[in-house]
Amino acid sequence: MRLVLAVILALFIWILTPRTVLQSPILLTQAVKPLLPEDRSGRIVNVSSVGSKVGLEYLTLYGGSKGALEAMTRTWARDLRERCTVNACNPSSTMTDMLRGAAEDAKKAISMWYPPLTPLSGIREWDSDEQKEMADKYGGRAGFAEEMAGIVGMICSPESGWMTGCLVSANGGQWTAS
Repeated sequence: MRLVLAVILALFIWILTPRTVLQSPILLTQAVKPLLPEDRSGRIVNVSSVGSKVGLEYLTLYGGSKGALEAMTRTWARDLRERCTVNACNPSSTMTDMLRGAAEDAKKAISMWYPPLTPLSGIREWDSDEQKEMADKYGGRAGFAEEMAGIVGMICSPESGWMTGCLVSANGGQWTAS
């Protein structure tokens, strides 16, 4: 019975992961394409993951799907060049409800990427009590959702109009160290 459940779960993950990571941006891009301006001022920002670059253990499908999303970003940058820019950012662990609710062993696995591989994971005096507590426990801090939003905002700004098909690292330097 356990083997059957394991096989069913593996198939479910095999189907669900690429579908979640890839189908949503495809459908959303198709839906907004007719609404995009004709003056290249539109912006599409895909959210990838540092997992597409560093080969996170046990996350083959996730990292592979995010890598495919990055390839789609470059393709759409050419396909939609007269309408908008298309870029992506690749966050690493980010303080969200998903991370807060993660199992303890998952948090420990993520924390292996802190200090040695994530230059910006050090705690700062103005960080929240929650961040300080996690940093004390795991050896470093995750990114803030507001930091990720700031990066997306930068990509969407008019001043970023000459940038398309790019992957902007939003991972505290983790990719540079891997």
